[in-house]
Amino acid sequence: MLKFDHRSVLQSLAGACLAGLARAITGVIPIWLGAKPSQNQRIYFANHASHGDFILLASCLDPEERARTRAVAGADYWRGNRLRRAIAEDLLRTVLVERNWVERTQDPLDVMLQALDDGQSLIFFPEGTRNMSEEPLLRFRSGLYNLAIARPGVELVPCWIENMSRVLPKGMFLPVPLLCRVIFGAPIAVNPDEDRKTFLDRAQRALLHLKESTDGGRR
Repeated sequence: MLKFDHRSVLQSLAGACLAGLARAITGVIPIWLGAKPSQNQRIYFANHASHGDFILLASCLDPEERARTRAVAGADYWRGNRLRRAIAEDLLRTVLVERNWVERTQDPLDVMLQALDDGQSLIFFPEGTRNMSEEPLLRFRSGLYNLAIARPGVELVPCWIENMSRVLPKGMFLPVPLLCRVIFGAPIAVNPDEDRKTFLDRAQRALLHLKESTDGGRR
């Protein structure tokens, strides 16, 4: 007899409900410029200005892909209290990484690679934290490069998330209904002999190019 997995059912329902809620509030429009929906294992890397970013991006994926895609987030925030921890680990299946290199007990790269080795796709924010500045992007940290080198068979898909910082600003609990878009660009990969800085600069330009494409569409 097959064992009924209550937790998996709860996670599937939570994912579907959050995706539906995100679409209802934002009317989110996925724009596939250089990539198409796929069953390939992927790392969707995106700009980051709101806690709702990963929910909005996930809502643009088809149900099967969404079910096997997990967001990477900071353990320091999501383990800050019991409620956040339950939401992140039990409902959203978030891959929690410890960002404080002095106090951490696990290497963040190992945690992310384990998720990839389990067949999961990832939603990853190369800035490492939410961008509260006036700049479109913060400096990319090394994680995206390290993942790309360690698992070269996983597609790296740039995604520009538009407007989510206005829907759910920092410190706000209730979202503001505003239209959003998520633009998916062409996959990139580390070129032979390409160093970390060159690759990260190119990955950052890929995201900025997607932003410019949306800005141009509004003029």
